[in-house]
Amino acid sequence: MGILDWVVVAVYFVLMAGIGLWAKSRVKNAADFFTAGGKMPWWLSGISHHMSGYSSAVFVGYAAIAYEKGFVLYIWWALGIAFAMAIGAWLFAPRWPRLRQRLGIISPLEYLKVRYNVPTQQILAWSGTALKVFDVGAKWAATALLLYVFAGVPLIWGILITGGVTLIYSTLGGLWADALTDFSQFVIQFIAAIVLAVAVMGRLDGFSTIWTMWGQLPEDRSQLFNEPYTVGFVMVYLIINTLSYNGGTWNLAQRFIASPTGSTARKSALLSMGLYIVWPLVMFFPMWAAPLIFPELVDTDQSYALLAQELLPAGLVGLVLAGMFAHTMAMTGSDAGAISAVVTRDILPVLRRGAGKLTEQAELRAGRISVFSFILISMVIAVFADNFGGVIGLIITWFGGLVGPIAIPMLLGMLPWFRNSGPIAAISSWALGVVVFALLKFPLAGWLKETFPSEAQAIAVGAPVICAIILYIVMGFVHSERTAEGDELIEQLNVDVDDVHAQPAD
Repeated sequence: MGILDWVVVAVYFVLMAGIGLWAKSRVKNAADFFTAGGKMPWWLSGISHHMSGYSSAVFVGYAAIAYEKGFVLYIWWALGIAFAMAIGAWLFAPRWPRLRQRLGIISPLEYLKVRYNVPTQQILAWSGTALKVFDVGAKWAATALLLYVFAGVPLIWGILITGGVTLIYSTLGGLWADALTDFSQFVIQFIAAIVLAVAVMGRLDGFSTIWTMWGQLPEDRSQLFNEPYTVGFVMVYLIINTLSYNGGTWNLAQRFIASPTGSTARKSALLSMGLYIVWPLVMFFPMWAAPLIFPELVDTDQSYALLAQELLPAGLVGLVLAGMFAHTMAMTGSDAGAISAVVTRDILPVLRRGAGKLTEQAELRAGRISVFSFILISMVIAVFADNFGGVIGLIITWFGGLVGPIAIPMLLGMLPWFRNSGPIAAISSWALGVVVFALLKFPLAGWLKETFPSEAQAIAVGAPVICAIILYIVMGFVHSERTAEGDELIEQLNVDVDDVHAQPAD
């Protein structure tokens, strides 16, 4: 990278820190810090949801998948998420702000003590927090790898630089800072991705490269499914994406909780869905074309970064790198805010049993300390990411396999069809999912690969989720734990508060 590239990256980092300082003035209490006071516009929430849904791991791990496997990446990832958001726009997204309206929640898990009980809430809070530390650690590792490829910066310094800037603006400005940086990062990434796509077209066959490149690539690159990303894998990940992107991943639930009403949350979800349908086609295009420019590339996870270095002039390389940073900082900053909300509102009150309720300022201070600590711990995990299977191992296998058992009681617990499933169903389904994941990941891993070579990854990721869903539903039939308090809450989530007030009295 040249001096101009470094100037662009430096200006970007200063801009992110500046947004955090500005957003600090809008934060008066914990509700402002964690949920923007329930005042986030639908378009900002939708863009923030989209940007917080993926990181620079897309430009590392997913770039390798696009290079080696082709179009299937769009099918199982982008299109799968879009379909998941179409489901969630009607089932889940509107219910999150209604929980805030009814119960005053600022954490995605806060309502679980009403829907189930405190032990259920605590189990999901502690296990989800631990899982997210590893997931975010993978994001830092991916970003550091990009900085190493671009500029030869050692991985540990890449982690410290990107993590440090995120730590500043997230600790100061909370969700407002996250959402505003998400928007600015979306603009930067929009420009950077289009610039690189045009540069790739210029190197190959011009605009016609969009359709001519598939005839020049190996035949399997244009197929809708390509091992190990088989039909089974895609279907499994459709379930996981539905759970994850509609609130099972807590930072995405925060975007909906911050919406003023259920109807605005629905519009946010639909906007995010539209972006997932269209925008990945632009992002992935250079990745799909990379084998034509670097036909013998060994480290395929470096393909996107090498394309930028090869094809772009000074200044624009820095812009593309800043765009990659944008995604990671958007996702990790929002993750930190969501985890902090869970720690502050779900975990600390139980640990402080018998102590008085925290004041607004003390709660805000605890939230900022939690954000700082979470980011710091995840940066340490990033340094040792290779010990957990690398970036893709952490994201696809670990997070994919464990997010479902945690998300199932959260999301299905909102819906009237599962009102019979109570604390026993929630805890037992979570426990079964974790046990199945551990068995398939460790003692049965070799047997799984030998017995089902083409579907091993799909089974390893999907079995914990499917087993947990089945047990959660079955337990509701076998041992009903339906309560009047739970029924009342579920009924309240069907309509916005304003709509209730607008109805004529009987």
